[in-house]
Amino acid sequence: MDSARPTREEAEKAVRVLLGWAGDDPDREGLLDTPARVVRAYEEFFSGYGVDPEEFLKRTFSETEGYDEVVVLRDIRFESHCEHHLAPIIGKAHVGYLPKRRVVGISKIARLVEVFSKRLQIQEKLTAQIANTIDQVLEPRGVAVVIEATHQCMTTRGIHKPGASLMTSRMLGAFREDPTTRREFLAMIGKSGV
Repeated sequence: MDSARPTREEAEKAVRVLLGWAGDDPDREGLLDTPARVVRAYEEFFSGYGVDPEEFLKRTFSETEGYDEVVVLRDIRFESHCEHHLAPIIGKAHVGYLPKRRVVGISKIARLVEVFSKRLQIQEKLTAQIANTIDQVLEPRGVAVVIEATHQCMTTRGIHKPGASLMTSRMLGAFREDPTTRREFLAMIGKSGV
Protein backbone atom coordinates (compact mmCIF):
# COMPACT_ATOMS: atom_id res chain seq x y z
CA MET A 1 0.00 0.00 0.00
CA ASP A 2 1.16 3.54 -0.76
CA SER A 3 2.57 5.07 2.44
CA ALA A 4 1.01 8.45 1.54
CA ARG A 5 -2.45 6.92 1.34
CA PRO A 6 -4.54 7.54 4.48
CA THR A 7 -5.54 4.53 6.55
CA ARG A 8 -9.09 3.20 6.68
CA GLU A 9 -9.38 4.61 10.20
CA GLU A 10 -8.30 8.08 8.99
CA ALA A 11 -10.81 7.88 6.10
CA GLU A 12 -13.63 6.96 8.48
CA LYS A 13 -12.69 9.87 10.77
CA ALA A 14 -12.84 12.21 7.79
CA VAL A 15 -16.38 11.02 7.01
CA ARG A 16 -17.38 11.64 10.64
CA VAL A 17 -16.02 15.20 10.33
CA LEU A 18 -18.06 15.79 7.16
CA LEU A 19 -21.22 14.44 8.81
CA GLY A 20 -20.71 16.87 11.70
CA TRP A 21 -19.89 19.70 9.31
CA ALA A 22 -23.14 19.01 7.41
CA GLY A 23 -24.99 19.67 10.67
CA ASP A 24 -25.82 16.18 11.87
CA ASP A 25 -24.61 14.18 14.86
CA PRO A 26 -22.23 11.39 13.73
CA ASP A 27 -22.92 9.62 17.05
CA ARG A 28 -26.67 9.21 16.50
CA GLU A 29 -27.90 5.68 15.87
CA GLY A 30 -28.60 6.07 12.13
CA LEU A 31 -25.11 7.42 11.43
CA LEU A 32 -22.96 5.19 13.65
CA ASP A 33 -21.99 2.83 10.81
CA THR A 34 -22.08 5.45 8.05
CA PRO A 35 -18.33 6.21 8.05
CA ALA A 36 -17.47 2.53 7.50
CA ARG A 37 -20.17 2.22 4.82
CA VAL A 38 -18.90 5.30 2.98
CA VAL A 39 -15.33 4.00 2.99
CA ARG A 40 -16.50 0.63 1.62
CA ALA A 41 -18.51 2.45 -1.06
CA TYR A 42 -15.44 4.51 -2.00
CA GLU A 43 -13.45 1.29 -2.39
CA GLU A 44 -16.00 0.19 -4.98
CA PHE A 45 -16.49 3.61 -6.62
CA PHE A 46 -12.75 4.12 -7.11
CA SER A 47 -11.54 0.55 -7.64
CA GLY A 48 -10.06 1.54 -11.01
CA TYR A 49 -6.96 2.98 -9.38
CA GLY A 50 -5.74 -0.50 -8.46
CA VAL A 51 -6.04 -1.96 -11.97
CA ASP A 52 -3.75 -1.69 -15.01
CA PRO A 53 -6.14 -0.91 -17.91
CA GLU A 54 -3.68 -2.16 -20.54
CA GLU A 55 -3.70 -5.67 -19.06
CA PHE A 56 -7.24 -6.32 -20.35
CA LEU A 57 -6.23 -5.70 -23.94
CA LYS A 58 -3.06 -7.80 -24.04
CA ARG A 59 -4.81 -11.09 -24.78
CA THR A 60 -5.86 -10.87 -28.41
CA PHE A 61 -6.95 -13.16 -31.21
CA SER A 62 -5.26 -13.18 -34.61
CA GLU A 63 -7.34 -15.99 -36.19
CA THR A 64 -9.99 -13.74 -37.69
CA GLU A 65 -10.20 -15.06 -41.27
CA GLY A 66 -8.89 -11.69 -42.41
CA TYR A 67 -11.68 -9.67 -40.74
CA ASP A 68 -10.81 -6.01 -41.21
CA GLU A 69 -14.10 -4.15 -40.83
CA VAL A 70 -15.33 -2.00 -37.97
CA VAL A 71 -15.81 -3.68 -34.58
CA VAL A 72 -18.26 -1.80 -32.33
CA LEU A 73 -19.42 -2.39 -28.77
CA ARG A 74 -22.15 0.09 -27.95
CA ASP A 75 -24.26 1.07 -24.97
CA ILE A 76 -21.65 0.14 -22.36
CA ARG A 77 -23.28 1.52 -19.21
CA PHE A 78 -20.90 3.07 -16.71
CA GLU A 79 -20.93 4.97 -13.45
CA SER A 80 -18.17 7.36 -12.55
CA HIS A 81 -17.64 10.37 -10.29
CA CYS A 82 -16.83 13.95 -11.18
CA GLU A 83 -13.43 14.99 -9.90
CA HIS A 84 -14.73 18.48 -9.12
CA HIS A 85 -17.69 17.65 -6.86
CA LEU A 86 -17.47 13.85 -6.31
CA ALA A 87 -20.97 13.65 -7.79
CA PRO A 88 -22.01 10.69 -9.96
CA ILE A 89 -21.62 10.65 -13.73
CA ILE A 90 -23.89 8.04 -15.30
CA GLY A 91 -23.77 7.22 -18.96
CA LYS A 92 -23.04 4.98 -21.91
CA ALA A 93 -19.87 4.50 -23.90
CA HIS A 94 -19.74 3.39 -27.52
CA VAL A 95 -16.36 2.01 -28.59
CA GLY A 96 -15.23 1.00 -32.06
CA TYR A 97 -11.98 0.06 -33.71
CA LEU A 98 -10.68 -1.07 -37.09
CA PRO A 99 -8.45 -4.09 -36.45
CA LYS A 100 -5.13 -4.37 -38.23
CA ARG A 101 -3.98 -7.88 -37.37
CA ARG A 102 -5.83 -8.87 -34.23
CA VAL A 103 -9.03 -8.44 -32.27
CA VAL A 104 -9.76 -8.45 -28.56
CA GLY A 105 -12.59 -10.16 -26.68
CA ILE A 106 -15.53 -7.79 -26.36
CA SER A 107 -15.70 -8.13 -22.58
CA LYS A 108 -12.21 -6.61 -22.46
CA ILE A 109 -13.51 -3.41 -24.03
CA ALA A 110 -16.26 -3.20 -21.40
CA ARG A 111 -13.68 -3.83 -18.67
CA LEU A 112 -11.50 -1.04 -20.05
CA VAL A 113 -14.42 1.39 -19.82
CA GLU A 114 -15.10 0.15 -16.27
CA VAL A 115 -11.50 0.63 -15.07
CA PHE A 116 -11.26 4.23 -16.25
CA SER A 117 -14.77 5.08 -15.04
CA LYS A 118 -13.91 3.80 -11.54
CA ARG A 119 -11.59 6.78 -11.04
CA LEU A 120 -12.31 10.45 -10.41
CA GLN A 121 -13.01 11.81 -13.87
CA ILE A 122 -14.05 14.44 -16.28
CA GLN A 123 -15.83 13.01 -19.29
CA GLU A 124 -13.40 14.44 -21.81
CA LYS A 125 -10.46 12.70 -20.12
CA LEU A 126 -12.40 9.43 -19.77
CA THR A 127 -13.13 9.47 -23.52
CA ALA A 128 -9.49 10.10 -24.41
CA GLN A 129 -8.14 7.49 -21.98
CA ILE A 130 -10.30 4.73 -23.47
CA ALA A 131 -9.41 5.61 -27.06
CA ASN A 132 -5.71 6.17 -26.40
CA THR A 133 -5.30 2.87 -24.53
CA ILE A 134 -6.94 0.85 -27.31
CA ASP A 135 -4.79 2.66 -29.86
CA GLN A 136 -1.55 2.05 -27.95
CA VAL A 137 -2.13 -1.60 -27.05
CA LEU A 138 -3.99 -3.01 -30.08
CA GLU A 139 -2.39 -0.73 -32.70
CA PRO A 140 -5.53 -0.83 -34.89
CA ARG A 141 -6.09 1.19 -38.06
CA GLY A 142 -8.40 3.44 -36.08
CA VAL A 143 -10.32 3.91 -32.83
CA ALA A 144 -13.59 5.72 -32.13
CA VAL A 145 -15.14 6.42 -28.75
CA VAL A 146 -18.35 8.33 -28.09
CA ILE A 147 -19.61 8.86 -24.56
CA GLU A 148 -22.94 10.33 -23.52
CA ALA A 149 -23.62 10.92 -19.85
CA THR A 150 -25.53 12.90 -17.28
CA HIS A 151 -23.56 14.69 -14.60
CA GLN A 152 -25.17 14.92 -11.19
CA CYS A 153 -22.93 17.89 -10.39
CA MET A 154 -25.06 19.79 -12.91
CA THR A 155 -28.44 18.08 -12.59
CA THR A 156 -28.82 17.95 -8.78
CA ARG A 157 -26.82 21.01 -7.70
CA GLY A 158 -25.53 24.26 -9.17
CA ILE A 159 -27.54 25.08 -12.27
CA HIS A 160 -30.05 22.19 -11.67
CA LYS A 161 -30.66 21.13 -15.27
CA PRO A 162 -32.04 17.56 -15.15
CA GLY A 163 -32.25 15.85 -18.51
CA ALA A 164 -29.15 17.57 -19.91
CA SER A 165 -26.48 15.18 -21.12
CA LEU A 166 -22.93 15.66 -22.34
CA MET A 167 -21.55 13.95 -25.45
CA THR A 168 -17.85 13.60 -26.12
CA SER A 169 -15.93 11.80 -28.84
CA ARG A 170 -12.39 10.80 -29.67
CA MET A 171 -11.57 9.67 -33.20
CA LEU A 172 -8.13 8.31 -34.06
CA GLY A 173 -6.59 6.94 -37.25
CA ALA A 174 -9.09 6.01 -39.95
CA PHE A 175 -12.02 7.38 -37.94
CA ARG A 176 -10.40 10.81 -37.87
CA GLU A 177 -9.02 10.76 -41.42
CA ASP A 178 -11.84 9.07 -43.36
CA PRO A 179 -15.30 10.69 -43.13
CA THR A 180 -16.92 7.52 -44.55
CA THR A 181 -15.48 5.35 -41.78
CA ARG A 182 -16.50 7.89 -39.15
CA ARG A 183 -20.06 8.03 -40.56
CA GLU A 184 -20.24 4.21 -40.55
CA PHE A 185 -19.32 4.14 -36.84
CA LEU A 186 -21.79 6.89 -35.96
CA ALA A 187 -24.56 5.11 -37.88
CA MET A 188 -23.77 1.85 -36.07
CA ILE A 189 -24.22 3.53 -32.67
CA GLY A 190 -27.35 5.38 -33.82
CA LYS A 191 -25.73 8.82 -33.93
CA SER A 192 -25.59 9.43 -37.69
CA GLY A 193 -26.73 13.03 -37.24
CA VAL A 194 -23.84 13.88 -34.90
